[in-house]
Amino acid sequence: MKTRLILQRNPLSFNNVSNRPTFFFKESNSITHTISKLCKQERLEEAINVLHLFSISAPPPPSLYSPLLSLCFTLRAPHQARRILAIARISGADLVVSNRLIHLYAKCGRVGDARKVFGEMPQRDPCSWNTIIAAYSNANKLVEARRLFEDMPGKDHFSWSTMMSAYSRCGLPLEALKLYGKKQFLMSEGVFTCSDKFTASAALAACAAIPCSIRGKEIHAHILRVNLESDIVVLSALTDMYAKCGRMGNARCVFDALLEKDVVSWTGMIGRYFDCGWREQGFKLFSDMLINRVRPTEFTFAAVLDACSVSAAEELGKQVHGSMVRMGIESSSFAGSALVHMYSKCGSIKKASVVFQRMPRRDLVSWTTMISGYAQNGHPEEALMYYELLLRSGMKPDHVTFVGVLSACTHAGLVDKGLEVFHSIKDEFGIAYTGDHYACVVDLLSRAGRFQEVEEIITSMPTKPNKFLWASLLGGCRIYRNLKLAKMAAKALFEIEPENAATYVTLANVYASNNMWEEVERIRQRMEEKQIEKNPGSSWIEIKRQIHVFLVGDKSHPRTDEIYLLLKKLHRRMREEGYVPDINYVLHDVEDEQKEEDLVYHSEKLAVAFGIIAGPAGVPLKVFKNLRICGDCHTAIKFLSRIAEREIVVRDFSRFHHFKNGACSCRDYW
Repeated sequence: MKTRLILQRNPLSFNNVSNRPTFFFKESNSITHTISKLCKQERLEEAINVLHLFSISAPPPPSLYSPLLSLCFTLRAPHQARRILAIARISGADLVVSNRLIHLYAKCGRVGDARKVFGEMPQRDPCSWNTIIAAYSNANKLVEARRLFEDMPGKDHFSWSTMMSAYSRCGLPLEALKLYGKKQFLMSEGVFTCSDKFTASAALAACAAIPCSIRGKEIHAHILRVNLESDIVVLSALTDMYAKCGRMGNARCVFDALLEKDVVSWTGMIGRYFDCGWREQGFKLFSDMLINRVRPTEFTFAAVLDACSVSAAEELGKQVHGSMVRMGIESSSFAGSALVHMYSKCGSIKKASVVFQRMPRRDLVSWTTMISGYAQNGHPEEALMYYELLLRSGMKPDHVTFVGVLSACTHAGLVDKGLEVFHSIKDEFGIAYTGDHYACVVDLLSRAGRFQEVEEIITSMPTKPNKFLWASLLGGCRIYRNLKLAKMAAKALFEIEPENAATYVTLANVYASNNMWEEVERIRQRMEEKQIEKNPGSSWIEIKRQIHVFLVGDKSHPRTDEIYLLLKKLHRRMREEGYVPDINYVLHDVEDEQKEEDLVYHSEKLAVAFGIIAGPAGVPLKVFKNLRICGDCHTAIKFLSRIAEREIVVRDFSRFHHFKNGACSCRDYW
């Protein structure tokens, strides 16, 4: 029987003096429609008032609570949800509403209020217990979460997996595996009649976090025994576990055993190849996916484009871009950001800008990627311009955006502008400083030689400086030969990363620049004692879709004779035009003549020479280097760009250098 009331006014007419509705409804269908419409308009207070008015005459139907609670979630409005709960208790519908309110409080970070609602509940179902356990687990309050877990009557599979996942997430994977072992024991005792995919997946995630493939194989065997091997969730967790344990062969076997592979399965396996550094296999699997006529999603394309960025495979990236255009995925903000990132990391910032301009919807990731791309490619003015455009768009930058902006200021030597941006992070935008922000501002000041300000920042920091900050300081000390602070930075880095060869090498550079050769030799001996090997500098160039890799003094290339002959000719020409080798970049106490000879055949120079010989005329040469380009090579390639009349792009481990007509985009400040 429908509830009948008297309709006085328009269903959406409200008194301006009071927030109380001045109308009544003929039937419950009318109130459902009205509340739904108010919720769509995000008029939460008015919708709750309508609910209250209706509840006076009759218990509201359960369907009325759903749109109201959903809007409370959207608006993060727990106080209004409390009012809904008060109405629900009168009508006897408080169980579902209480569970939703617990979840809402947890999402708002108010675990104490969630626990209070839980304690007030006259009756609780498994959802009530699981929701409060998840609330404490997600807040990393594991002791209380475990206490609730132990008190819960009739634990279900979700309870076990929630608790196990919390342990793994908080860096306690062994505790998660112990809990899984306890559940298996209870299964053997008949408490549980079957295993489930969620706890098995949580256990595999714990193995991946250790990593421990032996324990993972045991769980794999258990999965086979309980007939979970065909579940897509479990198989995904299995491949992830094997991949993170370095067992890509096992991961591929699990993937190949899938009878029905959907796009999620393909994307997951492709991504795991890339994560483990097996890029060639990842690209091959992506090709197999297309051959099998599985339509990639924007996430698939993003994974492949990210791998293209890492390996600087622009030609492959262009092919992927073409596929995206044909499938209509290019316009996605997620995929578009991946394209911008790929072109930026391949040194094609103009193409990145074209992609960005074509995007119909630009999110914060897109803007940040564009800002960082311009900063890394030696265009600080453009980076700062895009930052200003971002602010004008009404979008609020986040902590990652500011890393890109500060990087642009750093590489351009815009110290005052960089400090202005740094102070605005907290003062204007209310964002807490991160370790990366401090590292950026220390890098900014160190490159400018303003070490007193650096020391003031380090001593006033509320958090402990991270390795990036100390590395930035050490790099600045190398430029200005500041031995005192170099020792301090190196000491801190030795404690954080005692096996990192870069710290030893950079400190040796500082000693060498001060002609302290005994100290250089002492560092070299220390590295030998600790069996620390310097990562050899390597450079590579792509010619006709083939990658050519060079090491310092490399003579393994088939065209070595041509390369060395050209370098000798170019070296003579460079000397005639004023080039003077900077022998300070040779870390050996040998004669100056030998130092000059060593400099001629650095890996980036070999790659450039080969590019001049084998690359198509008129096309910019793009050389990629795994380490920072040395100062002598930087000077030499400026000369080479003018003599050979070629645009040369060099990407080292931190940024791009665009050489043209004897000048570099970094303006000799990097």
